[in-house]
Amino acid sequence: MKKLMRVGIIGGGLMGREAASAFARWFVLQNFPVKVELTAVCDLQESLLEWFRQIPTVKLLTKDSAELLSSPNVDVVYVAVPHNLHEKIYLEVLAAGKDLLAEKPFGIDLAAARKIEEAAKASGRFVRCSSEFPFLPGPQRVVAAASPENISKLGKVLEINAGFWHASDLDPTKPINWKRQNQFCGEIGVMGDLGMHAVHIPARLGWKPKRVHAQLQKIYTQRPDGKGGLAACDTWDNALLHCDVDVAGQSDIPMRLEMKRLAPGATNTWWIEVLGTDGGVRFSTAEPKSLWTFVRGKEQCWQRTDLGHGMPFPVITGGIFEAGFPDCFLQMWAAYAAEWAGELNGKFGCVTPGEAVLSHELFAAALKSHLTKTVVTL
Repeated sequence: MKKLMRVGIIGGGLMGREAASAFARWFVLQNFPVKVELTAVCDLQESLLEWFRQIPTVKLLTKDSAELLSSPNVDVVYVAVPHNLHEKIYLEVLAAGKDLLAEKPFGIDLAAARKIEEAAKASGRFVRCSSEFPFLPGPQRVVAAASPENISKLGKVLEINAGFWHASDLDPTKPINWKRQNQFCGEIGVMGDLGMHAVHIPARLGWKPKRVHAQLQKIYTQRPDGKGGLAACDTWDNALLHCDVDVAGQSDIPMRLEMKRLAPGATNTWWIEVLGTDGGVRFSTAEPKSLWTFVRGKEQCWQRTDLGHGMPFPVITGGIFEAGFPDCFLQMWAAYAAEWAGELNGKFGCVTPGEAVLSHELFAAALKSHLTKTVVTL
């Protein structure tokens, strides 16, 4: 008998609808131990609630999050709202006795992240944070190659680089939104919005930054306010974090993490590479089927493997096809559901509260590093 996980969504915008889409495709997962139903949705916009009326399992549509949280037909709550609301709503979810899949960042700042982590421990609820891209086939290969069991095959580790780029803010005439204002997005700016994606795999592999030197950029300080005037943009647009980590007994390995809203030509590009003296591995969503591996022989070469649709949790899709964002988003939810039911069985899991707090510790240190123009020890 499959365990049933009943999900409520608070925030029916872009990511809330992606979650509904993933649940609608749940049947493509093969021999999966958990059945999922979307049962309730909360949003302040009537038009968004109307969109969810087409989903037969949704029995509650409300503008009141307290009504959703009091529903006996909700086991897990997915919260996808602006960052300034994360702490309040996450704590309310836990106080209501519900399990939580939190959108990143884990609160608007480090203090909020620590408070949420403490509440999660005290409540005993199952809590994880969102990060989709590691569930694509390429990143799974990178994780395998860089795992403690295999990383010695790369020789002496030279450097680790990871990042998330997009170019949506290159246009200075793009109207302002909440992600461009500290009061809603947080002082960490782009690091809060994109940073967890870059930190997830390094954190899971145990590569904890010891020091960081940060270079943060505010490129556009004003944007159209949509009313004929200009509004101040006070968030960081781009962030480069130069870190030191220990890897497999090797000390002070350089690790660079990049988060950019202004990366010319990039359309939501997530990437990672691990380089060693004897081998290396790299993947980018710009080439979703390509895994690049370095081989040091008599002649050195980077070789390309054309990956198929080999997902962590098997699906009906043929292996010859290409994986995309809806696939890795479904896989992230599958990882959450499997771990929620005690059925993860050693597979790669979603971001833990501890890993989310680690990311905030790094981002807080990065703010200090940029302000003081120094290297900051974590």
